Amino acid sequence: MEQAQNIITVTEKAVEQIKNIYQKEGKSLDYGLRVGVVGGGCSGLSYKIDFDQVKEKDNILQFDNVKVLIDLKSAIYLKGVILDFEDGLKGKGFVFKNPNATNTCGCGESFSV
Repeated sequence: MEQAQNIITVTEKAVEQIKNIYQKEGKSLDYGLRVGVVGGGCSGLSYKIDFDQVKEKDNILQFDNVKVLIDLKSAIYLKGVILDFEDGLKGKGFVFKNPNATNTCGCGESFSV
């Protein structure tokens, strides 16, 4: 397990929402929020978030008692990304702001580099 605080940033608003969901789902303390990248989507790569347990080679980040887990392959694509939570007229949900993306789809859930 590696400490890597500089891979992504999770905003205060996103941290609060993660805590709310964590509590509603009743996850135990050995779970964290896994943030990853998988192949697919209309731009080639898609973001994936879910609660998961720590795996051997995960990067582990802490944001106000929220554990964020990132696998080694995903870390390459997530460097510099900001995970935010927006609640407005366009909808409500987690938003990835990726300065490395050269192309994104209209819904913002897939990208290419």
